[in-house]
Amino acid sequence: MSVLIAAAALPCGLLIGLLLGALGGGGSVLAVPALVYLMGQSPHEATAGALVVVAVGAVSGLLCHARAGRVRWAAGATFGALGTAGSFAGSRWSAALDPGVLMAAFSVLMLVVAAGMVTRGTRKSERADAEAGSEAGSENQSEDGSENRSENGSETTAKESPPRAHPARLRDAVCLREATRLRQAVRRSLGRPTGPHISRTSPAPRPRPLRTIVTASAVGLLTGFFGVGGGFVVVPALTLVLGLEMPVAVGTSLLVILINSGVALATRAGTGSLDWPLLATLAACAAVGSHLGNRLAGHLRPRTLTTSFAALVAVLALAMAATTLTGL
Repeated sequence: MSVLIAAAALPCGLLIGLLLGALGGGGSVLAVPALVYLMGQSPHEATAGALVVVAVGAVSGLLCHARAGRVRWAAGATFGALGTAGSFAGSRWSAALDPGVLMAAFSVLMLVVAAGMVTRGTRKSERADAEAGSEAGSENQSEDGSENRSENGSETTAKESPPRAHPARLRDAVCLREATRLRQAVRRSLGRPTGPHISRTSPAPRPRPLRTIVTASAVGLLTGFFGVGGGFVVVPALTLVLGLEMPVAVGTSLLVILINSGVALATRAGTGSLDWPLLATLAACAAVGSHLGNRLAGHLRPRTLTTSFAALVAVLALAMAATTLTGL
């Protein structure tokens, strides 16, 4: 590994890690163009080497989410195991594909990622605005109610004041709250919703084996073919197919990505040589950048960061498509 390539690997790895930590995914899609256009790797070597960066980033994020209890190990391991066949097939198919066609397909993938991140960021901001509006409305309503009560009756008597709860009722309320908390903990361990809208009699999501197998295979195929984590596909799949909550789906998706990337990397191990010093440098910088990105996430506006990253990915995708089509 030359000095120039090592110098290019340091900022690229930090940028990939920063995006992974700040956005929770998507940064690994920059690994392939960085390896090809800045570090002189072939498309096949780049898609294989990017799996190393993806795996290291998945391990780093998985540890953080596991400490917070946002990983469903059984569900993630099952979903990842079902996707190993697709990951194996995608790796073999990618190795046999023309490099120009592979890069053209990768540019299309980058455009899809950019569009998906903009759409997801817009939905999050709309949801946050709706929640803020509902909270403001409830506060205004409570203030109006208190003002009306003070205008209608300025004097309150002891008879109008609410009666103090009996100690036995307080004890029953505490027991009920603890039982509710325990029930929610059990539901979280099973990967089921725990919100206040869930009742005791709410049915659990019906398992759909065929749909789960097809979705897991498609996710594995994407990881094996392009050498990316595919978190933009894994998270919605875990939410829709397995019924996981969004924070839990994000943490569990890292386990799925780790399994799929490991299988794809093992499949490609005998197809060509990898520049392990370069990949180790890139992965180490990505791990450092991921921790920095986690700390910076609370100080940055998520929508602005997501839009900027999507614009960067779109510009790179168009440039890659133009270069690839000219070469073809």
